[in-house]
Amino acid sequence: MEEIISMSYGNGGKKTSKLINELIVPKLKNDELKKLGDGALLNISNEIAFSTDSFVIYPYFFPGGDIGKLSVCGTVNDLLMCGSIPKYLSLSFILEEGFKIKELEVIINSIQKVAKKIGVKVVTGDTKVVDKGHGHGIYINTAGIGERIKGLQLGKHKIEIGDKIIVSGSVGNHGISILCKRENLLEQNILSDCAPLIDLIDILQEYKDDIKILRDPTRGGVATTLNEFVEDMKFSIELKEDKIPIDSDVKMAANLLGLDPLYSANEGKALIVVSRDACDELLEKLKEKQIFQNSEIIGEVVDYVESKVILEGKLGGKRILDKLSYDILPRIC
Repeated sequence: MEEIISMSYGNGGKKTSKLINELIVPKLKNDELKKLGDGALLNISNEIAFSTDSFVIYPYFFPGGDIGKLSVCGTVNDLLMCGSIPKYLSLSFILEEGFKIKELEVIINSIQKVAKKIGVKVVTGDTKVVDKGHGHGIYINTAGIGERIKGLQLGKHKIEIGDKIIVSGSVGNHGISILCKRENLLEQNILSDCAPLIDLIDILQEYKDDIKILRDPTRGGVATTLNEFVEDMKFSIELKEDKIPIDSDVKMAANLLGLDPLYSANEGKALIVVSRDACDELLEKLKEKQIFQNSEIIGEVVDYVESKVILEGKLGGKRILDKLSYDILPRIC
């Protein structure tokens, strides 16, 4: 195999077969993928969830991950937020002519590693090559299918006054990490939180009667995601600033750059709206898992104003957090 991707790797001929059979299939092998059909026949016994996402992040290698890891985590986490157990993924590459085969191999290794950890199978895919200068290296599309958790009904229509808001860890890491890496802004590496949230499954199953809605606060961050919960609703969400976990290096970088971590993207966190009665116990269960050890109750649902997200500061003052209205940083996922 050559050292770089040429246009002939995307023409469907010998080099395309070589790329698939010698690099992709051996690392992601399973009975369905090795058939190399135009699609996959899957066995799902329950109601399914379906999600798709495209990843154009730059740089495609970053502290804490790469575009391959991100592509799996992003779609798997979306399936989890639907209240489903991830089962199958499709995987499509758009490669730019001149992209290094060695870098592609590293990315595929990342995909294989995280998919194996989660227990999902890549069962179908596609590869295209575009002219040099038209692809910024590599883009990835993944689509996923999950099996719905029986009895778990999610939606903002279930939210009630007094419900609590839990975040599963420190916020803002991914967006700040990518900005610092892309622009070489700080000496220390701030790690992205890119991670699969697969450890949520048993909690979703145990507390399915108490969890109202889930969301991973990616683009637009925590503030924008919570605004989606309250849009056109009779209630609001009030957050306590001193309860929101933010890593010290993220806070320092955000202050230096004039950014708000509440609007910075996350790629390994969940926002959970849960009933008041179950919130303390659910939080304890979350904290037992290493990935969720920094989880906190950060606010609650209130009714003294409609359709707002309000932040109560450390000194008691309050301000409204609107949706993000501009691009802090494009191409973060």
